[in-house]
Amino acid sequence: MNSSQFKINEFKKFCSIVSFKPTEVENISNNLENYYKEWIEKKLDKKTGKPKHYLDGTEKVRVIRPSQKELKLIQLRIKNKILAPIQLPSSIHGGVKGCSNITNAKPHQGKKYVFTTDLQDFYPNISSKRIYETFCNFHFSSHFSHWMTKLTTWKSELPQGTPTSTHIANLVFLDTDLLLIDFCNKNNITYTRYVDDLTFSSQQDFQYLLSDILKIIIDNNFKLSHRKTKYKGLQTITGINVFLNKIDAPNNIIEKSNEEILENKDRKPYSNYLNNIRKTNVRGKAIS
Repeated sequence: MNSSQFKINEFKKFCSIVSFKPTEVENISNNLENYYKEWIEKKLDKKTGKPKHYLDGTEKVRVIRPSQKELKLIQLRIKNKILAPIQLPSSIHGGVKGCSNITNAKPHQGKKYVFTTDLQDFYPNISSKRIYETFCNFHFSSHFSHWMTKLTTWKSELPQGTPTSTHIANLVFLDTDLLLIDFCNKNNITYTRYVDDLTFSSQQDFQYLLSDILKIIIDNNFKLSHRKTKYKGLQTITGINVFLNKIDAPNNIIEKSNEEILENKDRKPYSNYLNNIRKTNVRGKAIS
């Protein structure tokens, strides 16, 4: 089979997987601006609810670019048929079926020392080129990788708000995950990642190893936006309060749950969320 025929076959294979005709896929790929929305959101502090700022006083924002119409359907099929079946390490909790911010926090319960950090502009800092190279490294052909990249990126980067972006970000960060997992296993440190939030914990003081951990991340061309270390006392990990013998929701969630119960509301999203957290505790009581 010559290269041109292989290229055609790979394109047909891609179209078959996403259940769209080749002419439809080509038309969408040539008019991507018609299949995305775009708006800017301020980044808010989870505790205060106020906008976050950089050191120079500039407000932190994120650009949301959700896909729509036929492109969103193609991306859903890419996610479900191609990306989701790829096995990831148990340390990764964001965008993984059956995992959540709750399962991300649970492994750190009872740990005396905790270090958390998050990645700066995680999605927009992942370029189309890096995504294409990642797909190729997963042994997709260059032609198949081209179409996967073309239909999941916009403006030469990974857009935030699409069905495929978290899965793709996980694959791009996987090499870094594996290095961190290996380093942490060798040093008796528990490591988890929930999208762009990284958490490390141990019963032993590992502050002297933080520079090594950060170097692994930076050497793999990712940027850190926030560093926070806490030793002893209340630990908050991906929105979950982590104690010695249990995990629990923050006070604002508990208060809203109590309001739902007192007002006997038909829908109780906060109570359901609180229940999902507390039922992970061996001795914890789930609310009804």
